[in-house]
Amino acid sequence: MAAYRGEEEYDYLFKLVLIGDSGVGKSNLLSRFTRNEFNLESKSTIGVEFATKTLNIDSKVVKAQIWDTAGQERYRAITSAYYRGAVGALLVYDVTRHSTFENASRWLKELRDHTDPNIVVMLIGNKSDLRHLIAVPTDDGKSFAERESLYFMETSALEATNVENAFTEVLTQIYRIVSKRAVEAGDNSDTSAVPSKGQTINVKEDSSVLKRFGCCSN
Repeated sequence: MAAYRGEEEYDYLFKLVLIGDSGVGKSNLLSRFTRNEFNLESKSTIGVEFATKTLNIDSKVVKAQIWDTAGQERYRAITSAYYRGAVGALLVYDVTRHSTFENASRWLKELRDHTDPNIVVMLIGNKSDLRHLIAVPTDDGKSFAERESLYFMETSALEATNVENAFTEVLTQIYRIVSKRAVEAGDNSDTSAVPSKGQTINVKEDSSVLKRFGCCSN
């Protein structure tokens, strides 16, 4: 077990949002990352819930506040408050249900309508463990991610495949942007900055997890 840290003992606080159709596995991705739990009987999320997890990046303590919402249309009224302040997002589809992949572009548009244009977004093809039922080829997900300048991974919340990698990569990229801005501004006290509008995000950084547009399904 990790040592308990006080609620305020962190250097950066980043808000992430999980978006995508109902039933794609957003809640189980969240519970797998934050509590290492998976619930086969998971019911659709009603309204909004969130969880937090603290991790170390470049010797800094980064606290992630991850919001999970229902994918059903009737909860769409919460969007503006849900997205406010988010600096990262995981856009999730179910690799066994092509309709959830088709709807990814609509979710991405909504995300971009409500957030800073430089938000770090990763496209997630979840349920990769159901290989015999796959309806969305990896290359299709990769192509969409490349076209929209997203990161991309295939995950399995059930088998815990790439879940930690996906969240950690998003948080690492956000940290790099924000810490770079803090250095440039000569102000290291800004612990929850959103990348400024019009700022170019440097995606050339090497990563031990993936390269942008790369797939880590293996």
